[in-house]
Amino acid sequence: AMYRAVTLFAQDQGLISESDEINEGDLKSALATLDVHFSNVEGKSCTFIGDRCIEAEIRSLKVAGQVSQISALGFVREYVDAKLREFGSERGVVMDGRDIGTTVFPDAEIKIFLTASQEIRARRRYDEMVAKGESPVLEDVLKNLVDRDYIDSHREVSPLRCSDEAFVLDNSDMSLQDELIWIRGLVQGMFRILK
Repeated sequence: AMYRAVTLFAQDQGLISESDEINEGDLKSALATLDVHFSNVEGKSCTFIGDRCIEAEIRSLKVAGQVSQISALGFVREYVDAKLREFGSERGVVMDGRDIGTTVFPDAEIKIFLTASQEIRARRRYDEMVAKGESPVLEDVLKNLVDRDYIDSHREVSPLRCSDEAFVLDNSDMSLQDELIWIRGLVQGMFRILK
């Protein structure tokens, strides 16, 4: 969500051209004014820039199509990592991200590398978009996801990879309830919780 927020901000500020060229100098300067934070709205954590809820906007294909280029920039990663570490400074938080367990919180108490097949992930994102009233094309959603996976796993700074200490959870064929049972068992085992 943080990288998507920075991408939306760059788009809103006109810092990404039609040909996907990023005005890095102006973006780096503009980040000093960017207020990205999370707030609870009707029981759900939502992403905000200032007082503007951007949760729906950052899930668009327009943002998804440029987030990997923005997140590959070292100064953007520094900005986001600093914010995330600030959010997690008091511990007791659950965070997700493509380098959370390897770069942002390498000493996290529990690391879970959550994965699923690209087709399943694309279908889930497609269904989310349809539920929000959008009209995506499944093939476009899949292509975006495949492209992002490639870019993110091959970038020079903090590439997407599974931490050696992470527990891998492939939820391709799992229900949400199955996942919760799996994670609860992991947490209970690691912290010797008997209930």
